[in-house]
Amino acid sequence: MNAYVFEFHEINPTNSMLVGGKAANLAILTQIPSIHVPTGFCLSTAAFRRMLEMNPAISKLLEQAALLRVADRAAITELSASLCQTIESSPMPPEIQAAISQKLTQFGVATAYAIRSSATAEDLPSASFAGQHDSYLNVVGEAAIIQQIKACWASLFSERAMIYRLQQGFDQRSVRLAVIVQAMVFANVSGIMFTADPITANRKLLAIEASFGLGEALVAGRVNPDSYQLRNGEIVSTSIAIKQRASVPSKAGGTEEQPITPKQQHQPALSQPQLLELEAIGRTIEQHFGQPQDIEWCLADDQFYIVQSRPITTLYPIPAANDARNHIYISVGHQQMMTDAMKPLGLSIWQLTAGRPMVHAGGRLFVDVIDDLAVPARRAIMVDVLGKSDPLIRSALTTLIERGDFIPAAPAQPAASTLDKFKPASADSLEFQPTIENDPALVTALIEQSERDLANLKQTIVAKSGAELCDYILHDIQQLKQSLANPQSFGVIMNAINASNWLNERMDEWLDEKNAADSISQSVDHNITSAMGLALLDVADAIRPYPAVINYLAQTTKPNFLAQLEQFEGGSIAQQAIEAYLAKYGMRCAGEIDITRTRWSENPATLLPLMLHNIKSFTPGASQQKFAHGRQVAFNKEHELLARLQQLPDGAAKAAATKRVIDLIRNFIGYREYPKYHIVSRYFVYKQALLQAAEVLLQANILRNKSDIGYLTFAELHEVMRTQQLDYRLVEQRRVEYSHYQKLTPPRVLTSDGELLNGSYQRSDVPAGALVGLPVSAGLIEGRARVILQMEAATLEAGDILVTRFTDPSWTPLFVAIHGLVTEVGGLMTHGAVIAREYGLPAVVGVADATQRIRDGQRIRVDGSTGTIELL
Repeated sequence: MNAYVFEFHEINPTNSMLVGGKAANLAILTQIPSIHVPTGFCLSTAAFRRMLEMNPAISKLLEQAALLRVADRAAITELSASLCQTIESSPMPPEIQAAISQKLTQFGVATAYAIRSSATAEDLPSASFAGQHDSYLNVVGEAAIIQQIKACWASLFSERAMIYRLQQGFDQRSVRLAVIVQAMVFANVSGIMFTADPITANRKLLAIEASFGLGEALVAGRVNPDSYQLRNGEIVSTSIAIKQRASVPSKAGGTEEQPITPKQQHQPALSQPQLLELEAIGRTIEQHFGQPQDIEWCLADDQFYIVQSRPITTLYPIPAANDARNHIYISVGHQQMMTDAMKPLGLSIWQLTAGRPMVHAGGRLFVDVIDDLAVPARRAIMVDVLGKSDPLIRSALTTLIERGDFIPAAPAQPAASTLDKFKPASADSLEFQPTIENDPALVTALIEQSERDLANLKQTIVAKSGAELCDYILHDIQQLKQSLANPQSFGVIMNAINASNWLNERMDEWLDEKNAADSISQSVDHNITSAMGLALLDVADAIRPYPAVINYLAQTTKPNFLAQLEQFEGGSIAQQAIEAYLAKYGMRCAGEIDITRTRWSENPATLLPLMLHNIKSFTPGASQQKFAHGRQVAFNKEHELLARLQQLPDGAAKAAATKRVIDLIRNFIGYREYPKYHIVSRYFVYKQALLQAAEVLLQANILRNKSDIGYLTFAELHEVMRTQQLDYRLVEQRRVEYSHYQKLTPPRVLTSDGELLNGSYQRSDVPAGALVGLPVSAGLIEGRARVILQMEAATLEAGDILVTRFTDPSWTPLFVAIHGLVTEVGGLMTHGAVIAREYGLPAVVGVADATQRIRDGQRIRVDGSTGTIELL
């Protein structure tokens, strides 16, 4: 063994970085007694580095490559060609050629070999780099092997490989390529095996693709393979392809494609016993690696050989469970309009605040609903409640229920569930029956109590530090949970929601009037979130008279810009207006349920684009005008409905019942947004106190950065403050995990088998080519689509329609500037829907992949009554 060449049995954790992911995995496979791996050796990254040292021209080209961006396609093409040509034309360093010659003499110079890449950034848990680098089969003779090794090195800088690294955030200068030289297996049948189904992500379903000949053509997609699915020793599905061609070894070296005889074309590539044997091999390999695997295999002379195994990097993680029961997890993020990954501190504090147990996976929170779905009565409530919030969750749950193979039978005496209190009010009777008195003073009293609790928290927490601070926060979170569970608070919200449903159903039945509650809900009192959007218009009014201030705000991006305002005419007035806004709303931000996210008070510059847009696009007094307009719309709709009802049989009674419901909606529906505001207000107080405590840990050299507390759970942070000790490897590990989780898309529904279910809309009344979602705010609007993924990146013009993944309350200031809304996530009573109705904006939510299917700048038609988006 030397630094340049390693046989598979010589590879271990101490030198695995020298041989890359593929070779390291092959070395592990050779340690499994029942797994057959073709013999061979690996040319290490040290050999690649030695080749670079002998060619200074390559290093200069790599310096240029490090400056590239994904959009620089022409430059990528040019640099790629230069790098590949330089590497392939360079002589092999003599000492490396000698090491290769020695191994070829040992294994057989006349043997046919496969030459394959093994990059240091290949087959990683978060990025597989599959197919990015070249392989060469049936290579015979030392000269040919040397040349193909150089070609393999050059493939590290192919256009596709360079672009992939740019997309994944890898430095072009940091990657190194090892090369595997492995005895060729002349396979009768080859294929791929996934130990988790790549379509549904079901971990119990194993998928196999197989075709005659070598696997090269199958992996490249040039032949149609047979497809099989197996579960626990049973073949559950089979699809036999017409296999017209096969890749076979060429006598001159390399491979060629040959036609398959007509008789053989329709034959299955694998027999039933072979499939079951292959499944057992796959499960053995998966168990050894500890995670689902993507495996390349071949069959020669009735013997299976494994030539590659790598983790399946696209699977969404499954929440950890300590039992063998089935579980059905509902995404919390799709309910909270926050599907981004959260850091551990944010996850743990939201878990402590939640009203029912939550688990986490992939940086997101989920609720297990299997027990509720097992009880028929609760199942109906669960599907109804979640279906009104998000029809795609209803669809996904209905799929599981109808399958009948996952949800267990209900226990004889099921335990009580918090779901029982969600039973919807009956809409069958003429009268809506509220469960609490329709008293507007009740909402005022609830808000005043919340403000007193917040003031007490602010006053008391300043005296706490260290572990005592964590104890106090835990105590206060319990107080917060009690206030959220207050029967009056809960009753106000549920009565408003049920009354809105009653109004929509009754007006549709009696008057053929769709979505009546949308107009009735405009410009209600006590909606803290819609008031936040209007208040930013008032800030614009304060700044608008002062051109020097506006010019400064248009040019600065500094988080501390407020301190510089006093030097301009009107600066003090602008400063006071902005600071007053932040005093009331500065605890908000995008993704605000994650306590670790940067708040507006921490970076007020986030709001600058919105302030400047409001100054440019609105006239003085726009806030009051918009609110008055919405109130007039609601007033007119109320009088119209009552007048039409009076004309019906029993019209006086119907009108009186409807009037009582309208009054209740307008008194109570605005409070729907307040509990979330109260939660994030307290969270900001917690965060400020925790950051002060982190400063103490930083000064004691226990932390390297105050923000690192975000990578610890609250319990872990509590322990660090108690012991004054921290193993920083945990922080680094969590940082890497969080970076990976940010790239994942969470499912709406996830089973303990790993199966992802996102549901679908079953409708036949959709215009050709239109996208479908949930209509949440009535109206029809045409305009320019602005696809915006980050609120602070928004640039809007009059008439624009916002298209985004989700909107939480922090997006509300944008709503005053747009004319319509389309989101990928959301339901009838999620924040975006509530505020869209409050402002009278046509809105459709829950539109699958809207931000990919709608182009930024494209003209679209949004129908908030039918839930369709037409691409014009």
